[in-house]
Amino acid sequence: MERSSQPRPGRRPGIQVGRVFGVPLYLNASILLLALLITVLYGQLAGQRLQLSPVGGYLVGAGFVVSLLASVLAHELGHALTARHFDIGVRGITLELLGGYTEMDRDAPTPRVELLVSLAGPAVSAVLGVAAVAATLALPDRTVADQLAFQLAASNIIVALFNILPGLPLDGGRALRALIWTLTRDRHRATEVAGWAGRALAVGTALAVALLYAIDVLSLLALPLTALVALTLWHGAGQSIRISRINRRLPLIDLARLARPALTVPTGTPLAEAQRRGDEAEATASQSVALLVTDSAGRPVAVVDPAAAAAVPPARRPWLAVDAVARSVADLPTMPVATQGERVLETVQAHPGAQYLVTAGEDVVGILHIADLAQLLEPHRKMNT
Repeated sequence: MERSSQPRPGRRPGIQVGRVFGVPLYLNASILLLALLITVLYGQLAGQRLQLSPVGGYLVGAGFVVSLLASVLAHELGHALTARHFDIGVRGITLELLGGYTEMDRDAPTPRVELLVSLAGPAVSAVLGVAAVAATLALPDRTVADQLAFQLAASNIIVALFNILPGLPLDGGRALRALIWTLTRDRHRATEVAGWAGRALAVGTALAVALLYAIDVLSLLALPLTALVALTLWHGAGQSIRISRINRRLPLIDLARLARPALTVPTGTPLAEAQRRGDEAEATASQSVALLVTDSAGRPVAVVDPAAAAAVPPARRPWLAVDAVARSVADLPTMPVATQGERVLETVQAHPGAQYLVTAGEDVVGILHIADLAQLLEPHRKMNT
């Protein structure tokens, strides 16, 4: 599957192990669990079928792990190279427990590009599956090569078929979004519809897992992994719905109105006095203000951290300088007051923090609090205070 960068601010994809066609390749730590499970389970199965020693069976299992990871990588390269063909930057490919994902630096600009990029991965898996089927038919029965070819055929065909199911975060969900986007000309609505379709698929997958286990088609060992697939689908679909709702509200971001006005207090001012001035300003302006600490020349040097100030016992506040609960302006990211919605979100993702300086030229005109931005973008989401 492929993902844009926006849903996962600050996430570390894993350990970089190299580049493929110029695309950074990462391995998530969860891939070790997948490798161990397949090596042991498939190694035992192959050893029994081919009458190999335990060591021989595990070596075959390890060979299958390598072949399977190569297939997943080929699937993701289908997405990545198609995206680059349409001038969409690719940040990297990550292989993890349930397969892999391709991270792009922006979303597809048109429904057609979205459709082509989303279906490129399943198409590669389908081609690999057909090639493996042909190899299986051509190779002698009950040989190591025959077994590996058969398993690769089965796994690639299953991956291709499962990924084209019409629901996010699967590739078929991206294709469904492209079709709805074409019909409605509303990308956000298309994402929500495809996200809810993904949740329906997650529920269907969970029910199918339970049914297959009840009729002894799935073993107890396979149950947790297949159940994890259903949970991952549900979570990914929910994230897609959430991001679509956030993106719909991005045009509402106006830093001139959203940033808290900066009330300056001289360095060395007691915290209690600074808070008193802040309360008076808020009562007059009927909105929250931010306390900006200035030096003797009136230059801004720090911003009071509300959480740090609130943690100071009231009895100490008259004796504690405001500087003790302030952060240097040099440590805070800066945004010009004219910054538009999507650019604001990109800055927050690139520089996670609680406060941001909002400037007009060289002047600090306000302080953006991340809680205020979150409340604007997700007004119905419960925020931690």
